[in-house]
Amino acid sequence: MLLIHCPYCGEERPELEFRHAGEAHLVRPAGDSDISDEDLAGYLFRRGNEKGVTIVRWRHVLGRGRFFNAFRVTQSDKFVRTYKVGEPRPNLVDDAEGGQ
Repeated sequence: MLLIHCPYCGEERPELEFRHAGEAHLVRPAGDSDISDEDLAGYLFRRGNEKGVTIVRWRHVLGRGRFFNAFRVTQSDKFVRTYKVGEPRPNLVDDAEGGQ
Protein backbone atom coordinates (compact mmCIF):
# COMPACT_ATOMS: atom_id res chain seq x y z
CA MET A 1 0.00 0.00 0.00
CA LEU A 2 1.19 3.50 -0.85
CA LEU A 3 1.84 5.76 2.14
CA ILE A 4 1.47 9.53 1.79
CA HIS A 5 2.93 12.07 4.21
CA CYS A 6 0.35 14.65 5.30
CA PRO A 7 2.11 17.93 6.13
CA TYR A 8 -0.75 18.98 8.43
CA CYS A 9 -0.91 15.78 10.50
CA GLY A 10 2.83 15.16 10.29
CA GLU A 11 2.24 11.44 9.64
CA GLU A 12 2.41 8.97 6.79
CA ARG A 13 -1.05 7.58 6.17
CA PRO A 14 -2.46 5.01 3.70
CA GLU A 15 -3.45 6.31 0.28
CA LEU A 16 -7.09 5.33 0.89
CA GLU A 17 -7.39 8.36 3.21
CA PHE A 18 -6.53 10.79 0.38
CA ARG A 19 -8.07 12.06 -2.86
CA HIS A 20 -6.16 13.35 -5.85
CA ALA A 21 -7.15 16.91 -6.79
CA GLY A 22 -5.20 17.52 -9.99
CA GLU A 23 -2.15 19.48 -11.02
CA ALA A 24 -0.85 22.04 -8.53
CA HIS A 25 0.11 25.68 -9.08
CA LEU A 26 -2.34 26.38 -11.90
CA VAL A 27 -2.98 30.08 -12.39
CA ARG A 28 -6.43 31.15 -13.54
CA PRO A 29 -6.25 33.52 -16.51
CA ALA A 30 -7.05 37.13 -15.65
CA GLY A 31 -10.03 38.91 -17.15
CA ASP A 32 -12.66 36.15 -17.38
CA SER A 33 -14.86 38.17 -19.73
CA ASP A 34 -12.00 38.86 -22.15
CA ILE A 35 -10.51 35.36 -22.26
CA SER A 36 -10.69 33.42 -25.50
CA ASP A 37 -12.39 30.04 -25.64
CA GLU A 38 -9.02 28.43 -26.47
CA ASP A 39 -7.29 29.96 -23.43
CA LEU A 40 -10.15 28.97 -21.14
CA ALA A 41 -10.11 25.41 -22.49
CA GLY A 42 -6.36 25.29 -21.89
CA TYR A 43 -6.82 26.33 -18.27
CA LEU A 44 -9.72 23.95 -17.61
CA PHE A 45 -8.70 20.83 -19.53
CA ARG A 46 -5.07 20.75 -20.69
CA ARG A 47 -2.46 19.43 -18.31
CA GLY A 48 1.26 18.76 -18.64
CA ASN A 49 1.20 15.00 -17.93
CA GLU A 50 4.99 15.01 -17.85
CA LYS A 51 7.14 11.97 -17.28
CA GLY A 52 9.24 12.35 -14.15
CA VAL A 53 8.67 14.47 -11.07
CA THR A 54 5.45 16.47 -11.12
CA ILE A 55 3.63 18.59 -8.54
CA VAL A 56 0.08 17.54 -7.75
CA ARG A 57 -2.55 18.59 -5.24
CA TRP A 58 -4.05 16.11 -2.77
CA ARG A 59 -6.65 16.28 0.00
CA HIS A 60 -6.52 14.31 3.24
CA VAL A 61 -10.25 13.56 3.34
CA LEU A 62 -10.13 11.19 6.32
CA GLY A 63 -7.76 13.46 8.23
CA ARG A 64 -8.16 17.20 8.60
CA GLY A 65 -9.73 17.52 5.15
CA ARG A 66 -7.10 20.03 3.99
CA PHE A 67 -5.41 20.29 0.61
CA PHE A 68 -1.65 20.02 0.19
CA ASN A 69 0.85 19.78 -2.66
CA ALA A 70 3.17 16.88 -3.37
CA PHE A 71 6.16 16.18 -5.57
CA ARG A 72 5.42 12.79 -7.13
CA VAL A 73 7.40 10.60 -9.54
CA THR A 74 5.00 9.61 -12.30
CA GLN A 75 6.78 6.39 -13.28
CA SER A 76 6.71 4.88 -9.78
CA ASP A 77 3.99 6.89 -7.93
CA LYS A 78 6.59 7.59 -5.24
CA PHE A 79 5.96 10.74 -3.22
CA VAL A 80 9.21 12.68 -2.86
CA ARG A 81 7.99 15.57 -0.72
CA THR A 82 4.77 17.19 0.47
CA TYR A 83 4.07 20.74 1.60
CA LYS A 84 1.11 22.85 2.68
CA VAL A 85 -0.93 24.91 0.23
CA GLY A 86 0.16 28.53 0.47
CA GLU A 87 3.78 27.69 1.27
CA PRO A 88 6.34 28.51 -1.41
CA ARG A 89 7.31 25.63 -3.66
CA PRO A 90 10.35 23.93 -2.05
CA ASN A 91 13.60 23.46 -3.92
CA LEU A 92 13.83 19.78 -4.77
CA VAL A 93 17.63 19.69 -5.28
CA ASP A 94 18.28 18.40 -1.76
CA ASP A 95 15.43 15.88 -2.03
CA ALA A 96 16.32 14.49 -5.48
CA GLU A 97 16.88 11.01 -4.05
CA GLY A 98 13.68 10.97 -2.00
CA GLY A 99 12.62 11.64 1.56
CA GLN A 100 10.38 14.23 3.14
